[in-house]
Amino acid sequence: MSDDALERFPCIYTFKVFGRHSDSFAERVRAIIGATLGEVPGDAVSVRESSHGRYLSVTVLVRVDSRGQLERVYADLRADEQVLLYI
Repeated sequence: MSDDALERFPCIYTFKVFGRHSDSFAERVRAIIGATLGEVPGDAVSVRESSHGRYLSVTVLVRVDSRGQLERVYADLRADEQVLLYI
């Protein structure tokens, strides 16, 4: 099975990123993804607060052109100390 068997590029990809609640977390996620994929439109981002308000879930739907771009975004998310989890 090839590396691209699950994803075919280009595609619209959904990133889900979790972190502690802060006023800047969603913009930080948007900037991390945008650094590789270009400007992320505001309407491509949705934010949900956890039931007790301690955490945020940021969902971003963007076009990804290659596996290399996808891997770069995940590496950047992994390196950011504000990011607790991503899927």
